[in-house]
Amino acid sequence: MPDSLEQIRAFIRQSPEMTVEVVFVDDGSPDDSVAVIAAFAEKHPHLRFRQIAYTPNRGKGYAVKTGMMAATGDLILMSDTDLSTPLGDVSALKAAIDAGADVACGSRAATGAHIGVKPPLRRRILSRVFNLLVRVAGVRGIRDTQCGFKLFRAPAAKRIFETLRTERFAFDVEMIAKAQRLGYRLAEVPVNWNYSDNSTVRLMSSGSRMLFDIARIALRRLARKS
Repeated sequence: MPDSLEQIRAFIRQSPEMTVEVVFVDDGSPDDSVAVIAAFAEKHPHLRFRQIAYTPNRGKGYAVKTGMMAATGDLILMSDTDLSTPLGDVSALKAAIDAGADVACGSRAATGAHIGVKPPLRRRILSRVFNLLVRVAGVRGIRDTQCGFKLFRAPAAKRIFETLRTERFAFDVEMIAKAQRLGYRLAEVPVNWNYSDNSTVRLMSSGSRMLFDIARIALRRLARKS
């Protein structure tokens, strides 16, 4: 966490042309993240840091939705706290927004992406299975739905997330499916990425829940068509 905070501070310092607000959402975590962020913000009062913390744990999807609805900028970046994708890659996402996209999805699968530290084989296998089910859920044109680095025009973000129902790790799939259904323009942008051992995805419990959530998204899609 301290390393991520320093990276955020460095990014803001190196981007004087931007007004940056950082919203941290603590999803009932058992560690000292809230205290660490509060101490860092007190040490650097010029930074626009906000924290939202609640209990009990609701899931990553709920946490991201909470942060998205609280953010006030014209552009809203969704990023994992471990910064597996460096913040500097936001420039590539912003270029896609400037070119007309409403949502720019960072991708580890698009041509030009670079993966430094690769995930374990078992996670790569689960990812392939998951991507097959994503197609069943109706998502087309986005090869990597799960990269935690996405940039939104604020009006699109608010409309997409306000009624998002998936609270855990498959929320990206519902989010992309909903964005496509609403007619928003999506761009898939290659990014740099490194696997982090700090991932909160547990292969068995989280993987099975993700597959269950994907099935529900697919069933809701089929129900709308009937």
